[in-house]
Amino acid sequence: MSLRLFIIAVTPAAAIIFGIYLSDRYDREPLKLLIGTFLLGALAVIPSIIVEEFLIKFNVFPSAFGAFYNAFIVAGLTEEYFKRLAILKYPYKTKYFNEKLDGIVYGVFSAMGFATVENIIYVVFTYTNNPYIGLYRGIFSVPAHGVFGITMGYYLSLAKFDADKKRSRKNLLRSLYMPVILHGLFDFILMAEIPQLTILFVPYVVYIWWLNERKLSTFMYDSKNRFIDTKREE
Repeated sequence: MSLRLFIIAVTPAAAIIFGIYLSDRYDREPLKLLIGTFLLGALAVIPSIIVEEFLIKFNVFPSAFGAFYNAFIVAGLTEEYFKRLAILKYPYKTKYFNEKLDGIVYGVFSAMGFATVENIIYVVFTYTNNPYIGLYRGIFSVPAHGVFGITMGYYLSLAKFDADKKRSRKNLLRSLYMPVILHGLFDFILMAEIPQLTILFVPYVVYIWWLNERKLSTFMYDSKNRFIDTKREE
């Protein structure tokens, strides 16, 4: 295994993790919980590969329809389901998930665990002869997983902290299908091999980054206000 390729593979996720960790400046999560979430996200690659290999056998659709199936069902639904499961089974149930920003933090850590393993597979083992694969995935694919994690965590937090049970259930469902939609569109644009659609790829990436930066900013603001209110009460 090439050490240089390994460093290239893990650096994008490490940078995103560091950035999201610094964003949670007022009530940081325990490192043990963050590392555990990251590792569960990484382990989620295993069942994802198994399920994807099974689902892809049912892709009998022609051209763009086949790409749609692969993008939204094989990749999008499978990967986001298991990344979400890692959060629901561990940090979501703990007492440390106590503010809305936490959902995004854990969402990104789970996503980056998954993206790190996936990136190592692609960069270090699968496409070693492609000198640009690490750059491409570092700019687009790994950050995209981070964006899907923000979306997932955003709706998980809305579900957890909403006293309205009906609305909470809706947001819990949104925490799955919204990242699936974003993920599916990202992959479909690349898989469909439609030139007119490919033109939309960079604008789409910019748009989902902008959209999720707003979600992150909103919860960071809430976290700051919660911290200020706590200090006043003291």
